Amino acid sequence: MDLKELDILGESIGEHWYYRSKLAALLRLMRGLAPRKALDIGAGSGFFARALLERTSLAEAVCVDPFYTADRDEMAGGKPLLFRRAAPSQGAELVLLMDVLEHVEDDVALLAEQVRAAPAGANFIISVPAFGWLWSGHDVFLGHHRRYTLRGLTNVAQRAGLVRVRGAYFFGLVLPLAAVTRLPDLVRRALGRALPAESQMKRQTSIVNAALSAICAAELPIFPANRIGGLTVFLHARKP
Repeated sequence: MDLKELDILGESIGEHWYYRSKLAALLRLMRGLAPRKALDIGAGSGFFARALLERTSLAEAVCVDPFYTADRDEMAGGKPLLFRRAAPSQGAELVLLMDVLEHVEDDVALLAEQVRAAPAGANFIISVPAFGWLWSGHDVFLGHHRRYTLRGLTNVAQRAGLVRVRGAYFFGLVLPLAAVTRLPDLVRRALGRALPAESQMKRQTSIVNAALSAICAAELPIFPANRIGGLTVFLHARKP
């Protein structure tokens, strides 16, 4: 997750419909996996790693982000949660890259570096923003380089040395709403105008938050089979 969004949402991040729903999708994608150690690359606040420690059999998680001011150790669910500015030693059976690859110019090189460090059989779960036509000032604000299709993300993973297990789009039911809100930026791009760098992430009223959470929860049962569209692309891949 992006530390810029943490600055906006603060401690309420776990209650925000977007992150709560994305966590639910991650847990759904992890069904059948029982890793003991996880490595969360570009982890930001450590929201996902912390939640996995509290809700699954995961025994240890390491969050890596170059923007941490210092290394530190915490506990989550009575288990070690480590924050590091550089990648630690090998050994994680699960590697998370939640909204990371879009931030770097060479996404294949970054992913390949993590693949080389991971043990054989390690599972990678990756999420990225979907569809270039949804490009907006929010992407500019977060410093994105691109948005992806499921096929495009699969190609990146394969070039980095991974084998696809399964992939799907999520936030499909809210895609029409997002498309409408980004229509002004679509017009600006068509006219060749620069997009203002502004975040679309904000705290919602309890009613709006509950409604959007319910919509995304209704999508979860069909999420693994969604090859049509959504705001986010998820990919589960494995190192041979």
